[in-house]
Amino acid sequence: MNQVTSSVNPSETPQHPLPQPERSRSPATATRSKPFPISRVVLYVVLIIGSVLMLLPFAWLIRSSLMGTSQIFVFPPEWIPSPFQWSNYPEALTSVPFGRYFMNTFMIEVCVLAGVMLTSIISAFTFARLRWPGRNLIFSLLIGSMMLPYAVTLIPTFVMWRELGGLNTFLPLIVPAWFGGGAFNIFLMRQFMLTIPRDLDEAAYMDGGTPLTVLWRVIIPLSSPALIVIGIFTFIDVWNDFLGPIIYLSDEKHFTLALGLATFRGLNNTNWPYLMAASSTILAPIVLIFFIGQRYFIEGITLTGIKG
Repeated sequence: MNQVTSSVNPSETPQHPLPQPERSRSPATATRSKPFPISRVVLYVVLIIGSVLMLLPFAWLIRSSLMGTSQIFVFPPEWIPSPFQWSNYPEALTSVPFGRYFMNTFMIEVCVLAGVMLTSIISAFTFARLRWPGRNLIFSLLIGSMMLPYAVTLIPTFVMWRELGGLNTFLPLIVPAWFGGGAFNIFLMRQFMLTIPRDLDEAAYMDGGTPLTVLWRVIIPLSSPALIVIGIFTFIDVWNDFLGPIIYLSDEKHFTLALGLATFRGLNNTNWPYLMAASSTILAPIVLIFFIGQRYFIEGITLTGIKG
């Protein structure tokens, strides 16, 4: 037995290794091995060029706010101020009562935002989740009203507020926000609510809930992206509104920030450095709010209109 065992030398036996399975490449390796498509390169180049063109006016605004009048309009243009006139900012904000203008604008913003958010979501809820006679007809008329230019209703609206004694007050700028919040906001909220499953409503009704319960506990928590979109749009519209205040406000103590900027422009002379500095300061809150709510803004726009 020992002889048989000793006669077989493992080293002398032919080795036939089994074929090894080919290693699967990792996704990262497979991605690196693929050539970068030319179409994507072209897309990135186009996006970069478009971004530069969109940011060019903003860069011009910032550089002009740090220059003197003679340097702003020099040709060829100079992009780097020499010297940097940082004093334009404090002098521009103190030459006119911008503190009062800011408080007026802030008060209008708060009142309009509250009215738009409250009434638009209630109106959209009735169109999206409740059934009542004439719902589709009234919604069609509401959407049709979006096609009317603002100039068509401007004179009748002005005459109405004049008869009601609302001229030179904030009422014409605030009260309309508490009656539906605007056709576009209602449409946006309604389209977003259609993406929410109705099973959630039925579950709430089976538990004894009312439509108000469904709105408060189900719809509003799930509609936060659309509400943020409406809030951003409304904030920008009110913050930049120039036509409304200039029509209804005549007393300087009621001026908003948009009207305050107009005070730097005269019939024969315009203080361009101060105007650019004040414009840059007023623009800062809009940029900040957009960057803070950018994720919710994109989400609300993307999900709106999936159904309906």
